[in-house]
Amino acid sequence: MLRQEVGARRSGTAGGGGPAPVPGPPSSSAGPPSAPSRLLTWLARLGVPAAAFAVFQTLVGLLPQSLAGEAARYCLAATAGVGVGAVVWLSAALVRARAAAAAAAGGGVPAPGPVASPAGSLPELMDGAYEALRRGLSVIEVPGHGPLTGWPHSLAESEPPVHPTAFGTAYGLHLLLDIAPYDGRIRAGEVAETLWRLRLPGGGWAARSQGSGARPEVTAVVLGALARAGADPRLLEAEIHSCEALLDPDHDAFGLANTYVVTNVLRGLLRAAPGSASLGGLRAVLVNGATGDPGRGHHRCWGAALATGRGNPAPSAVHTARAVVTLDRAARVLGEDARQRAVREEGLRWLLAGATLPGAGAGDLANCQEEVRRPGQDDPLHQELLSVRHFGAAWVARALMTDGARQIAAEGVGLPVWEAQLAAAVARVRAVQRGGVWRWDDGPMGNPVWMAYQGLSVLRRYALMSYRP
Repeated sequence: MLRQEVGARRSGTAGGGGPAPVPGPPSSSAGPPSAPSRLLTWLARLGVPAAAFAVFQTLVGLLPQSLAGEAARYCLAATAGVGVGAVVWLSAALVRARAAAAAAAGGGVPAPGPVASPAGSLPELMDGAYEALRRGLSVIEVPGHGPLTGWPHSLAESEPPVHPTAFGTAYGLHLLLDIAPYDGRIRAGEVAETLWRLRLPGGGWAARSQGSGARPEVTAVVLGALARAGADPRLLEAEIHSCEALLDPDHDAFGLANTYVVTNVLRGLLRAAPGSASLGGLRAVLVNGATGDPGRGHHRCWGAALATGRGNPAPSAVHTARAVVTLDRAARVLGEDARQRAVREEGLRWLLAGATLPGAGAGDLANCQEEVRRPGQDDPLHQELLSVRHFGAAWVARALMTDGARQIAAEGVGLPVWEAQLAAAVARVRAVQRGGVWRWDDGPMGNPVWMAYQGLSVLRRYALMSYRP
């Protein structure tokens, strides 16, 4: 079931001294200026009209009266005055040119000091997200597990300290690695060790609402975070095999028919096990699960359920964006054939076509929520329910920033449409945060860790893509 919801300083100065002085320009070692330089400077200081008039007046008084006529005497003096005026003007221009050249070489301009980040800049948002991680960090001692250092689902759940979850801690570790703080107040090694301690007795990981059995979509997220943190590949190997087995048709046919589950597992395994033999089969499931949409030029897209499985395959922007991002990552690691590339590009065309509809694709950027239902592992007569929330604008922005998206737009709807839709998605992502903390709603679960990770990832990627050295 899919529900649409319309948009709802890192380190201080070291040591105890004052700030270091800003170095000034290097002292000149040249000797006193030469006589021609002194003459040029003296001439440049005179005004052009004043110099010309002075020469004219002097010559009128000095020229002999015997010069042929009074008029000739005045003409000669005026000509000399104009000539001297021109020399003075050229001298002033030369002095100015020399001064400009010296300034350009750095000889007369002091070196600038450090520039503070503007308010709301990306570094400030990263600092804000790090402070939110510190405030939301839960450190508790659990009998049988030892000390746990991690996060629950939301950054607003930590008072009093609550039990960290595998999902919240995995995304918190992803976010911590992205921020790469200058200090060690949160140690990535302790967070990674907590993920190992949260492993279920039978192996793997699950969300709080999923009972005592591991689920592949959560296990893959944890494995991806552990791999990024540098976990021992030998320890990861057994859990990778377990994750691959969890998404077997005989074991979890409902999960294998769900776009969210398949894209989560595929992205996690691409991080943790890029050589896994299961990746090709999972990509085939995703490619075959696309469906054509007559409402957008019959371009292929994805819904909450894959078209080959159970559930509702009705077109969905957030699921199409998830699939495009996942297939793009798979293409980077595995390569792709003509059909796989065609389906991935069709998904991009479907997203771009939405931007040309009335409303300029605003509906594609809305958040949505779905419920992943499975038979319970402990009691198949009862359903297991996983509530999943999707950050619509973040997923669309990530899809529009994949390789080739710009070229596909240029060949189809045009670059202005791509630029406008991407800018609108990024603006929506930025609008739902305050100081680096992203907000889904006003409840206790209203600041999900995963939302902060996705939001900051989009803004950083967009800043890198927009930068021109």
